[in-house]
Amino acid sequence: QVRLVESGGGLVQAGGSLRLSCAASGGMWRMFRIAVWSWYRQAPGQQRDWVATITGGGTTNYLDSVKGRFTISKDNAENKMYLQMDSLKSEDTAVYYCNAKYPGSERPEDAWGQGTQVTVSS
Repeated sequence: QVRLVESGGGLVQAGGSLRLSCAASGGMWRMFRIAVWSWYRQAPGQQRDWVATITGGGTTNYLDSVKGRFTISKDNAENKMYLQMDSLKSEDTAVYYCNAKYPGSERPEDAWGQGTQVTVSS
């Protein structure tokens, strides 16, 4: 069973930076290479929103409000995915979750991490 674990969250002042990590385990090496990886975030009392995606081929996409400030990347050899967050704003405060979509034995599967808290003080 695929497991994802986020880390790197914390409390920072506006304008500061954090680097989130997502470590994956329990899958075949090919799955990690071809999976579509994403970061989502959820503020208290709000819906979970998509933030960024990186495909198996390295194509990236970002939520408009984080373009130029956040960078998603991955390390296939280490089965890790990252979100570098710069110029953080108060509105970036949320629990951040990593996600992987990959082919299953019968149908596509979707794995989630437990989340890591990011708090940005104004």
